[in-house]
Amino acid sequence: MVFKEDVLAAYQGQQGLLEKQDSFVERAYLGQLEAKSKHIEVITGVRRCGKSTLMREIARRFYDKVAYFNFEDSRVFGFEVGDFSKLDEVIGKDVDAYFFDEIQNVTGWEVFVRQLHEQGAKVFVTGSNASLLSRELGTRLTGRYLSHEIFPFSYEEYLSYFSKENTDENFKNYLYNGGFPEFLRDQNPEILQMLLKDILLRDISVRFGIKNTQVLMEVALFLVSNVGKEVSYNGIKNTFQIGSPSTVSDYLSWMEDAYLFFFLPRFSWSAKSVARNPKKVYCIDTGFAKSNSLSFSKDEGRLLENLIYLTLRRKYTKLFYFKDRLECDFVVFEGNECKWIVQVCATFHADNRDREVNGLLEAMEALKVNVGYIVTLNQSDDLRVGEKTIKIMESRTFMALIGEKPGL
Repeated sequence: MVFKEDVLAAYQGQQGLLEKQDSFVERAYLGQLEAKSKHIEVITGVRRCGKSTLMREIARRFYDKVAYFNFEDSRVFGFEVGDFSKLDEVIGKDVDAYFFDEIQNVTGWEVFVRQLHEQGAKVFVTGSNASLLSRELGTRLTGRYLSHEIFPFSYEEYLSYFSKENTDENFKNYLYNGGFPEFLRDQNPEILQMLLKDILLRDISVRFGIKNTQVLMEVALFLVSNVGKEVSYNGIKNTFQIGSPSTVSDYLSWMEDAYLFFFLPRFSWSAKSVARNPKKVYCIDTGFAKSNSLSFSKDEGRLLENLIYLTLRRKYTKLFYFKDRLECDFVVFEGNECKWIVQVCATFHADNRDREVNGLLEAMEALKVNVGYIVTLNQSDDLRVGEKTIKIMESRTFMALIGEKPGL
C-alpha cells in the first residue's frame, strides 16, 4: 500500500517527462498505430530499448490531454492493486489517453486497465516481462488489446539516429555497437554491463526469490558468450553444478521473458522432438553481447548470425534451425509455409563452401523449397544446383528484402 500524497507527488513529478524533448527516431511501431482504435495498446520489450521515449512521442503526436505514470518510481514502491483508486482520483477524468510504464510490477493491474477500457478510455501500457504481461492479458483482457514488441534500434533506425548513410563502414559499426539508444549516445560499455546486472537482479532474482545470484550471473555470461551455439539444460546444470534441469529451465525461461535471450528450437515435424532437442541461443542485441561476452573479440560471423536472427525475429515468430546430417542456421515459417531458408557466414570462401552449401541444400530438400540464401557481410552471387537456386547476398541487401529499408 502507498499513501495518496505519495501517488500525487509521483504523478505530478512524472508529468514533466512528457514534455522532455528527446531526439526521436521514427520507430516501426508508429506505422502500426491506429490512434483512434479502442483497443488497449500493449508495448513490450527489453529494458532501455526506448519504450518510454516512444510513449512520450505517441502522447505528443496524437493526444492533447494525457496521464502518464511509471510504476518503477521509488516514491510508489509497494504499489498494490487497491492503490489504483488513489491513482484514479489523482489523475481525474479529463483525459484523452492513459500511459502506464512498467505496469507488470503491480499484481492485478489488468483489473484497473480493463475498468478504464470499459469506460471508453484509450490505454497504453508497457512492460519488460513478456510472460507476466501475457498471462494477465490472456485471462482478463482477451480480445481487448493489441500487442507490440519493441526491440533496440534496427539498422534503419540506427542510420536515422545518427543521420548517416547506408555504407559498409556504418553497417559494421552497427554490427559491433548494436541498437541500445543510451549506449549509442555515450559509447560506454558499462551501460550495457550494468543493464545486464539490473535485469538479472531486479527482474529475475528479486521477483523469483533467487538467493544465489552469482550462479544466475554466470549462466547469463555463459549464454551471452555462446551466441549461435546449442545449449541444453543438462549441459548447463553440469557446468554450473545447479540442482536440477528444471531449475536451469526456469532460469532460461525468465531470461527469455525479460528479453535478454531468445532460444531457437531445432526444426522437426514432431512437437515432442522440438521440445526435446537442444536449442540455439541468441542475444537481444549485438552490442549488448559484445559488451558482456567473455569470448567475443571480433567474431564477425557470430555477431552477423545474431543480427540476422534479430532481423528475422522482428517480423516472424515461427523460427527454427535445421539439423540432420548437416546444419542450416535458420528456417522461417509464415503460417504453414516455409518462407526463408538461410545460412549466415561473414565471408563465403573455398574452406567453408561445402559446409554452407550442403547444409542449406539439405534443409531446402527436406522442406521442398527451391530458393535458399547464404547471407554474408559484402558478397553477392547466384549458384544453381540442379533445380535449386542459392542466392549469396550481402547482409544489408537481405535485411532490406526482409523488410528493413535503409535507403538501398
